[in-house]
Amino acid sequence: MTNALVENFPLRYPALKVEQPIGTFFAVVITARILLQLSYTKAVSAELIPSTGTYKVEGTQRLQDPRRLKAIAAYINQVDATFPNSIILAANFRKDEPRVEGDRDTDLPGEGDEPTADAEFAKRWSIEALPITNGQGEVIGETYELVIPSAEQLARVIDGQHRLFAFAEAAPDRLDQQLLCAVFIDLPAPMQATIFATINSNQKPVDKSLTYELFGYNVSDEPENQWSPDKLAVFLARRLATDQDSRMRGRVAVAPRNDFSSARLIEKSEMKISFATVVGGIVRLISSNPKSDTATLRTSLFNRRSSLREGKPNGPPFRDLYIEGNDALIYAATRNFVNVADELFWRNASSNSFIRKTVGVQALFDVYREIAGPMLKAGDLSEDGFRARLAPAKSVDFTHIRFQNASGSNRTAIRRILRANLKLISVDDLPADDRQFVLI
Repeated sequence: MTNALVENFPLRYPALKVEQPIGTFFAVVITARILLQLSYTKAVSAELIPSTGTYKVEGTQRLQDPRRLKAIAAYINQVDATFPNSIILAANFRKDEPRVEGDRDTDLPGEGDEPTADAEFAKRWSIEALPITNGQGEVIGETYELVIPSAEQLARVIDGQHRLFAFAEAAPDRLDQQLLCAVFIDLPAPMQATIFATINSNQKPVDKSLTYELFGYNVSDEPENQWSPDKLAVFLARRLATDQDSRMRGRVAVAPRNDFSSARLIEKSEMKISFATVVGGIVRLISSNPKSDTATLRTSLFNRRSSLREGKPNGPPFRDLYIEGNDALIYAATRNFVNVADELFWRNASSNSFIRKTVGVQALFDVYREIAGPMLKAGDLSEDGFRARLAPAKSVDFTHIRFQNASGSNRTAIRRILRANLKLISVDDLPADDRQFVLI
């Protein structure tokens, strides 16, 4: 076959039906050449929802990394190249038309819709069931075929974009290599994001901030009393990133590309905090085992947060608030905390101070987790309350050469020094060289 575009449509491929809890998809073998012609990825972006102060994420893929594409292309050119894992596709989504607010997630007319035009309806990818008969002509089962009617790009790549698009960088004769595909028909966009996040959340190459963004895509599509700890943390982090009264507004790096107004503030801000750092700090306030909580909530469609066990005496400080659904108090307290942290530690610190970097922000959230319980019990989670608790540590010099190792151990050191200044631990608990940073 030459490099010319495929024109002999419709295309038909044998398909295996796979039923899993999330729904049904079909396993199909398609060449890289045809996939490159028919599929696309949607770049990640975020759009502000003014009515809630949050935003929704459009797209389910990382931005392409040209270096990674070339590295994979070099592997494709090897004589023993193999890709046994599948490219995941969502069929019947247009690339070139903006989604209209309030429309279905699918861009083309679906089987349950009244088609706006026969020609448009005819472009949809579909599955045809073919009967299997025995020697007596009795139907004993079904086989399936994926039917692709036209060359229009209607397959959105959910996972595997680097593998697929690396073929464009490889030797031309590799374009006819067969690839295993998992094809979802009319899969709603929020579920596309959930699948991507589930696959990639524990893999090092995927940016964790982006994974949280994608995983939290459909917070509006699920009752709040069913939100997992991660999902609630995503929602609250979004609010902190966009709330006019939050000092984190303009400082949270929400996604690789944004089209909401606070993105311009991020570009101008010297201090940038990753979305994953904020989400991680919030999660630890409400759960000591978020994966277990999520599994419990998803065991049944009817499970609510109330089905989770009550918090232990020395557990996360806002555990009971989370189970009760008092998200407003969790958010208000967290906003008060970050506002005071900005006032005391970030706003006037030099740009090379490690209290403004990831390890410093993480250490402050660690301290927040420790003081939040007693403050909740005392009934004072106000800014004044946090100011009184945190002020003794405000003058520590975190630009000192001692903190130039931006690592996990440095987070531990910063946390210990903060705790000693706040009298949460004794000065004697610090290494001798760190006692110089205790100001009381």
